[in-house]
Amino acid sequence: MISQEKITFDVAPAKQDKIRVLLVEDDEDDYVLTRTLVSSRENANIRLEWIDNYDSALKAIQRNEFDVYLIDYRLGENTGIDLIQEAFRLGSQAPMILLTGQDDLSVDNSALELGAADYLVKGRIDAQVLGRSIRYALRQAETLAELAKNENKYRALFERSMDAIFVMDSNLIFQDANPSVEQLLGYTRDDLKYMNVARLFTNIDALREIRFNVREHNQLKDYETTLISKAGRKRTCLVSIWAVDDNQGQPNWYQGIIRDVTEQKRAQQDLIVAEKLSMTGKIARSIAHEVRNPLTNLSLALEQLKEELPADDDSTQVFTDIIQRNVERIGQLITEMLNSSKPRELDRKPQNLTDIVRDTLHLVSDRLKLKSMQLQTNYCAGPCIALLDSEQIKTALLNIFINAVEAMEPGKGILTVSTSCSDDDRVIVEVKDNGSGISEENRKRLFDPFFTGKSSGMGLGLTTTQNIVNSHKGSIEVDSKEGFGTTFRINFPLSV
Repeated sequence: MISQEKITFDVAPAKQDKIRVLLVEDDEDDYVLTRTLVSSRENANIRLEWIDNYDSALKAIQRNEFDVYLIDYRLGENTGIDLIQEAFRLGSQAPMILLTGQDDLSVDNSALELGAADYLVKGRIDAQVLGRSIRYALRQAETLAELAKNENKYRALFERSMDAIFVMDSNLIFQDANPSVEQLLGYTRDDLKYMNVARLFTNIDALREIRFNVREHNQLKDYETTLISKAGRKRTCLVSIWAVDDNQGQPNWYQGIIRDVTEQKRAQQDLIVAEKLSMTGKIARSIAHEVRNPLTNLSLALEQLKEELPADDDSTQVFTDIIQRNVERIGQLITEMLNSSKPRELDRKPQNLTDIVRDTLHLVSDRLKLKSMQLQTNYCAGPCIALLDSEQIKTALLNIFINAVEAMEPGKGILTVSTSCSDDDRVIVEVKDNGSGISEENRKRLFDPFFTGKSSGMGLGLTTTQNIVNSHKGSIEVDSKEGFGTTFRINFPLSV
């Protein structure tokens, strides 16, 4: 037996690109037989080289000098499967064909599972079979390399897309999601794979409708719904899903896009609010102009009348006091109307939101005690510092606190107030009551000027609150269900 590291064998003059093949075989006789098979005319474009040991073969594979490898199963202390495993571990992309003996058929499936391109049984191959196997393995490797290249290209688009893109199976369970989905929802792609999708929806009926439409029509475009992030933030989103069919034309899996339109919706809502406040301001200024002049005349006339009436007449004093109080009340209402619609001039300074909340709660503590209601607080452990106008924020919060107290039943009411800092640089105050709740229809009109569910009041308290919050570039979210209470969630940016 000739022991050598490499023998080069050229089958024919190079008239076309050669397929460089390395035979890893520790038996010289088997090498000679293989060389004979390669020498046939149909294999003229194959250039065969030989290495007789495991270590030298591994070095050659690392140098990436060959297009295809023919590897014998038995290589002394090691096996051909060991060599294939190690080659792939080192990153080799070249196709490898395992040569087995008559008694080694049990390893064939193992080789294919590990990534071998093919296997051939010694003694059962001829020149045509060997050449076809080599060419097929090379073609298959080129195809797989092209597929991997395309997959990497589209994977890069998937991973880097600013849109939140996801993939679901036929049961609408997450299979994959890009980083934009993770950023939007706060869950990793592994979290999404194993979680109940219903946890993402504020309204389970929305999920049912999505599933029905996707399965009925194989697609869904720009379905608007509210999703909940891992941190509990609600995001208004447009969801689009479409089916990807299998070879029989049946939906095999689904892909989709989520577009976060929260800020867009908020901007639209802010515009509507601004228009309403502008209209309210025009009405208020018109009323102030038309009412204050005669109101001033009425007040002057009353003062003149007091001087002319007997000072010791009790009934006269009672009626003049009533007139005076109502004149002042009308003046106060006009002032409130004007103030509710004016853009707020803020004196913003770094303030601890928790301290402002504590101070405001002191202003309603007597009301809570009088009605035998409980107060539960859950303040942020650290400071919630933001640029705030403390007096304006107190006014905004006081309106919400008073509404909450008035909505609850004496002796049973529980007011829960908490503060926190979010991961996206915002400070948050949440006010929750267990009162009568608000209908969906009324909730949509909650901040409209002059809208009120009370028997008294002008309906400007929450309008003023929203005006103050908007002036701070903040936002208000309201959750409510009749009979189960209401939750106000107000957040402010740390800075603007």
